Amino acid sequence: MILEIATLNIRPETRAAFESAFPAAARILASVDGYISHQLQRSVDMENRYVLLVNWKTKEHHTVGFRGSPQYQEWRKLLHHFFDPPPVVEHYEPI
Repeated sequence: MILEIATLNIRPETRAAFESAFPAAARILASVDGYISHQLQRSVDMENRYVLLVNWKTKEHHTVGFRGSPQYQEWRKLLHHFFDPPPVVEHYEPI
């Protein structure tokens, strides 16, 4: 299993709209092959920062499968206009 950690900085004036749009994006994410689970958490220190934690079967399920899918284009339409700057994404594996 691979953990994707995406740090999302949201334009402050769009926080409420981002949080309203996220459930639809989560349904898209959950429909992708290799998806296991996710959590979205909001920072208590920086009000416009979130982390998205996604468990994938493999890194390739995220980087190739999801990012190369039609679902990713839907995801981008729903969420990418909220990000400033683009998310920082890293992948982790258990030890």
